[in-house]
Amino acid sequence: MNKKGNNNGLLKNSLFYIVIFLCIVGIIYFFTGQGSSTQTKTISSSDFVTQLQKNKVKSFEVQPTNGVYKITGKYRTAQKASAQSGLFPASGSSTTVDSFTATVLQNDSTTAQITRAAQKENVKMDTKPEASNSFWVQLLVTGIPLLIFIVFFYMMMSQAGQGGGSKGVMNFGKSKVKPADKKSNKVRFSDVAGEEEEKQELVEVVEFLKDPRKFSSLGARIPAGVLLEGPPGTGKTLLAKAVAGEAGVPFYSISGSDFVEMFVGVGASRVRDLFDQAKKNSPSIIFIDEIDAVGRKRGSGMGGGHDEREQTLNQLLVEMDGFTGNEGVIVMAATNRSDVLDPALLRPGRFDRKILVGRPDVRGREAILKVHSKNKPLDKDVDLNEIAKQTPGFVGADLENLLNEAALLAARRNKKVIDASDLDEAEDRVIAGPAKKNAVVNPLERKTVAYHEAGHTIVGLVLNDARVVHKVTIVPRGRAGGYAIMLPREDQNLMSKKDAMEQIAGLMGGRAAEETIFNSKSSGASNDFQQATGIARAMVTQYGMSDKIGQVELAAPGQSYYGESGPAYSEKTAGIIDDEVRRLTDEGHQTALDIIASHREQHKIIAEALLKYETLDEKQILSLFKTGKLPDSGAASDFPSEKAATFEESKRELERKEAERHADDDSKDDSDTDKEDTPLNTPSEHDTDDSGSEHRLPSSHDQNSSDSKKDSQDDHSDDHTNL
Repeated sequence: MNKKGNNNGLLKNSLFYIVIFLCIVGIIYFFTGQGSSTQTKTISSSDFVTQLQKNKVKSFEVQPTNGVYKITGKYRTAQKASAQSGLFPASGSSTTVDSFTATVLQNDSTTAQITRAAQKENVKMDTKPEASNSFWVQLLVTGIPLLIFIVFFYMMMSQAGQGGGSKGVMNFGKSKVKPADKKSNKVRFSDVAGEEEEKQELVEVVEFLKDPRKFSSLGARIPAGVLLEGPPGTGKTLLAKAVAGEAGVPFYSISGSDFVEMFVGVGASRVRDLFDQAKKNSPSIIFIDEIDAVGRKRGSGMGGGHDEREQTLNQLLVEMDGFTGNEGVIVMAATNRSDVLDPALLRPGRFDRKILVGRPDVRGREAILKVHSKNKPLDKDVDLNEIAKQTPGFVGADLENLLNEAALLAARRNKKVIDASDLDEAEDRVIAGPAKKNAVVNPLERKTVAYHEAGHTIVGLVLNDARVVHKVTIVPRGRAGGYAIMLPREDQNLMSKKDAMEQIAGLMGGRAAEETIFNSKSSGASNDFQQATGIARAMVTQYGMSDKIGQVELAAPGQSYYGESGPAYSEKTAGIIDDEVRRLTDEGHQTALDIIASHREQHKIIAEALLKYETLDEKQILSLFKTGKLPDSGAASDFPSEKAATFEESKRELERKEAERHADDDSKDDSDTDKEDTPLNTPSEHDTDDSGSEHRLPSSHDQNSSDSKKDSQDDHSDDHTNL
């Protein structure tokens, strides 16, 4: 189906042309019809002679026209007549006229009769020469409106055919995409940071586009399609542009929704035209952004727009790997939802290579920050390593937005360079929103927020194996009255049960502090409970961390009790899950209560410092916890730097890894030869150790990977809406 905006544009354009056409018809009608009928009356020749004899005619003119005399004249006094509307002939009205027209035959008797009557009544009579252009006048009066109608009708159909475009009524089946200019594409591998492994996977694609004979001589077939999958903002489109820029080939970029229009069959026609253009300019790259718009699984629709979408998908499948093939054309596509794509689209021969473009790690984030800070003057005290460390879970788009916010803040403060304070404020704005420093907060609520956030801080400091307290503040931001930022000690792909329980206890620290200090409960912990319940439910239903439920997965991430095709589990199991979730949150709450009770003095010191300074950073928090005093300034980074690799560097790294892999295989073959007499009870690589846990590397599809990174950003802010 077409987009709503296009439909509105089509409707507005059509109405505009209809209104213009009606205005022109009205003007022509006014000057040719209604205007004359209200002042001039057409009478017969006998009536003219009678009125002339009765001295009702003041003057008249005689003009020979096509074998007759056309007479136009004026009455001495206005005469009554019945007028009829040209658009509605049945509706008549009475009016007065002072002019008339009549037609008489060209014979001597009639001419003599009229002449005698005019002389007798002393009526002024005049003559006009015969009209020689009556035919052209009639042609203009009748032909011009018809011509205008045809022109406007054609323009309206042209607009409808293109949905507001300008290619003509018969070209709506053509693809609108045009190849990007090779010289205008300045994106290279060095502009894509934090995705070194992904770039190495695309090295072969670039080399094939540069020199196809190198591969064809060995009988190798380059991947027909490359699917880039990952969260929004990770740089999938930028990777595709970098491949086209490095290869120097035509680059056709189109969105999945651009294939489908309001007419059935347009999508399939545009797919054919797109691949025809790409084949004529091969080798080339076709990049389809958001391919899930047309590539969803077939059979889920019941007609209507789904049929058109499925026809478009069928044509795309045929073009990618049909009888004709797509020699020299590489299809790259990007999507956030590869799980909803049709299996026929993902099979080898179509999208042979699937590249997961995930969230960058700490080194990748540093490299991304360096790329986006090239054109921004940074102060010497800015440490990009520290910023990368403080932004786990951020993707490339988030980091670019962070630096842009910092630049805007520096400009607002009339600075020439961006310093660390600008970046720190920008980070808080991105995470929690702009500060509300002028908000009026009564002293009791402010004190409650300070002790609440100090409770999160104390629990986080005591249970600091996995997470480190980075910052705590009572300055209202967004909907939060205050928040504590707890960052992972290092990037995590897996979350243990101990880590999860510590996170729950840290989230319960605010409510535990309120109960301990004020012996009351406030609504400020609502977001804490939401996050803690989410972690506990995931532990029970996804991670198998409950002894009562066992090692089963009862719900996919984000899935409700009802699942996709009915209840995911029985009501009895649902009751057990609720009991286990409550038990885990209660244990975390009790742990927080015990920690607050055993660290009352440190808790009070941090809370009073918050009331005085409003914001405390990591060094200040640690110093207050250990010594009760604020610290002196210190430094620095604890992980190495990284930069974005160019195409040549990515290629060398890929060759180095291949060489190391061959060397490892050779050494393994030698060791296998030496161990031919190994006893049968030697444990294999899939055997378990004494603790019963299997040795395996974490899978890229492990749910803990995405959840741990997502939770690292979710824990940045504790919502205190009603404090």
